[in-house]
Amino acid sequence: MRSRLHLPKLDPTPKTVIEYLIAHFPHIAAETWRDRVENGKVTLDDGTTLTTESPYRHGVTVLYSREVPTEPAADVEETILFQDANILVADKPHGMVVTPSGKHVERSLLARLQNSSGLGKLAPVHRLDRETAGVVLFTINIEARARYHELFSSRSVQREYLAVAKIDHVGMERVWDVRNRLEEGDPWYRRRIEKSSGAEPNAITRIELLESRNGLGLFRLRPETGKKHQLRVHMASIGCPIVGDPLYPDIRKGNEHDSPLQLLAERLSFIDPLSGESRSFISTRQLLWPVE
Repeated sequence: MRSRLHLPKLDPTPKTVIEYLIAHFPHIAAETWRDRVENGKVTLDDGTTLTTESPYRHGVTVLYSREVPTEPAADVEETILFQDANILVADKPHGMVVTPSGKHVERSLLARLQNSSGLGKLAPVHRLDRETAGVVLFTINIEARARYHELFSSRSVQREYLAVAKIDHVGMERVWDVRNRLEEGDPWYRRRIEKSSGAEPNAITRIELLESRNGLGLFRLRPETGKKHQLRVHMASIGCPIVGDPLYPDIRKGNEHDSPLQLLAERLSFIDPLSGESRSFISTRQLLWPVE
């Protein structure tokens, strides 16, 4: 994943681009910038590779790769399910972020796909939580991006998830239509259901229990909206928290690799806005089901 930095008009003007980069990022050692430049990891948006002598020119954009020395390696690799001239569809494993975040930069799904495919303008149309596995749609070129984003904003995409979750009793309901309003919770990275009267719903999920055994159930989830942590909050709200969820209904400390979140974005279906074709992509990944 490459970061972008626009060079502003300055007075006095730096002599070189690298001089500006060193001054602009005081927390990054000057030697680190020199190494990046000498190894061809810094370019201009016109494709020119930066050198230590490249003069400063305001109005251009510098592209550079952010590096994390302690970045963990990817345990499981992604799979490309489909690719044409406009889109790429990937099957993401559990534990991989979609876009660079924190210590996950080069191991992010976007960076890995850009590096393996050479598609520098690749961009995700939607997101999955790091803990969630499954199908993710990317656009390959900027011209097509808005058309595919519109599919999600207009709710023209059918999304189906599978989840393994705890159940209270065998004779419980089998279908739920959950509608409520999700707001920022405490801590900030959690979400909560707004319970005040008159709160307009902004999160809608249809949940169906497919099978149950040994205190666990296999559920199919069909969200109409795409709020952060929506499915995880909604499952906890019906008394069926997803197995391996470290945040809902309560924050659970521990090693994420001991029990990955048992949530899978299994299917993504839509009418292609450019070709008019019916598209349906299915994940090849599996949840821990059936249980003994």
